[in-house]
Amino acid sequence: MKKQNILLSFLLSINLLVWAQPPVFTHQDTLRGSIGYARQHWDVTHYNITVAPDFNTKNIEGKNTIRFTNNGVHMMQIDLQEPMQIDSVAYQNRSLTYNRDGNAFFIQLPKSNIVLQKVFTDSITIYFSGKPKEARNAPWDGGWIWKKDNDGNPWMSVACQGLGASVWYPCKDSQSDEPNDGASLTIIVPDTLIGVGNGRMIEEKKLSNQRKSFTWAVVNPINNYNIVPYIGKYSHWGEIYKGLKGNLTMDYWVLNYNVEKAKTQFKDADRMMKAFEYWFGPYPFYEDGYKLVEAPHLGMEHQSAIAYGNHFKNGYLGKDLSGTGEGLKWDFIIVHESGHEWFGNNITSKDIADMWIHEGFTNYSETLFTDFYYGTAAGNAYNIGCRKNIRNDVPIIGPYGVNKEGSGDMYYKASAMIHTIRQIIHNDKKFRAMLNGLNRDFYHQTVTTAQIESYINHFVKINFSKIFDQYLTTTQIPILEYKFENKKLYYRFTNCIEGFQMRVKLKGSNKWVNAGTQFKYKKWKDQNTLFEIDPNFYIETKLIQ
Repeated sequence: MKKQNILLSFLLSINLLVWAQPPVFTHQDTLRGSIGYARQHWDVTHYNITVAPDFNTKNIEGKNTIRFTNNGVHMMQIDLQEPMQIDSVAYQNRSLTYNRDGNAFFIQLPKSNIVLQKVFTDSITIYFSGKPKEARNAPWDGGWIWKKDNDGNPWMSVACQGLGASVWYPCKDSQSDEPNDGASLTIIVPDTLIGVGNGRMIEEKKLSNQRKSFTWAVVNPINNYNIVPYIGKYSHWGEIYKGLKGNLTMDYWVLNYNVEKAKTQFKDADRMMKAFEYWFGPYPFYEDGYKLVEAPHLGMEHQSAIAYGNHFKNGYLGKDLSGTGEGLKWDFIIVHESGHEWFGNNITSKDIADMWIHEGFTNYSETLFTDFYYGTAAGNAYNIGCRKNIRNDVPIIGPYGVNKEGSGDMYYKASAMIHTIRQIIHNDKKFRAMLNGLNRDFYHQTVTTAQIESYINHFVKINFSKIFDQYLTTTQIPILEYKFENKKLYYRFTNCIEGFQMRVKLKGSNKWVNAGTQFKYKKWKDQNTLFEIDPNFYIETKLIQ
């Protein structure tokens, strides 16, 4: 038995050493995650993508005309992941040469074509082909999806968040540079199928060889990974939502045999829009409309074309992630993925290390939806119930400049942090105004954590900097230690960063304590009276002697 214990201790030590090792980043990570010399001096203004997939061979071919502002660029880094290939590059009626470095291509622009003005509009067309990475477990293990529907018809799409849009088309694959003037996507498919894309359909055309093309366009900035085709035997209907900015088109595309189920389930889309326009402000893409599109995977926040694969069930595939019952009152995918239209698509993090800005606020949108329809107590219960999903494995914010996200706690833990901040503000009118303000003042922008923190601190006139640092950059949950001595209550925070301070509310009362890392005290006549903190604060408490 003793030998077994020694062996077990040894194995645990080895595991801890492995986990403690800092991640090793490669040259390719830096090329993808940073703004190197060949990503500077040019800014994408528009993508015009054409793609023709072959279902039988799982190959695709197409082109992307990239319009950009040229500020003296001589070398362009274009990202396209192996095994995809660039076939040729056309620029001002000539072919350009290029070199490949792993998943990045470096294209030399003729210096003679750099005009005298400092900044001018330019364009380049890149022809590509290949067999893109196939998604094994979309949307988590992403790539191109090749499936068949229940009737045996081809059903195709893409899910590539994190993995990157360059898994299938050539682009400047950085969240920091969205095409300012939007994008268009032409999908070439057999004439028995329909191609659905982001935004509005601007052309449907018959082609030779029993094929059709469907061209869709958005006029607003869009994340690269949000530009996706959906291809299948789709049926369509729509409605008009009278929203904060007027009439909003809401369209629904589902497989033809799912129309009746979808018409019942998709009523949550109208409810979602009403709740989120209340909490966050106007839907950010009125010009492009809102769509739900049935997808061959669970779901994704594809801008103006939300991917839906929740099997027309409430909850998350019929389950309540909070364990309270509140999550079974609405369709998780409709609510969560649509919440990303405000946080993720409207407000986008420049670096995926800051993806908590997307996922934390969007996860919290579930709480706010529940609050809006079922009351604050129900919303609180949902948020607290979801804490069981927090792992506290690594910090939420990842390393910058290497295309690396932080912990999956960017969902539930960041949401718990936002919920805690809401309690400290203790004024839902101001909290709601802050959320509206974020979406108004960072409208269609890419941002950093520092910008979001600074905005919130300034807006509510409370310095949350230490709270952000605590929950986003460490795995420690603050412990409020307390003890009773001589009819006094002594309290302080431990397991926290230096200088941490936070005021917390006592359960079931209007009393507050403002605790730091040094002991404070207040009169407490009866030490038999329970000292309990409102559970809406994401902390732990500990009675010490």
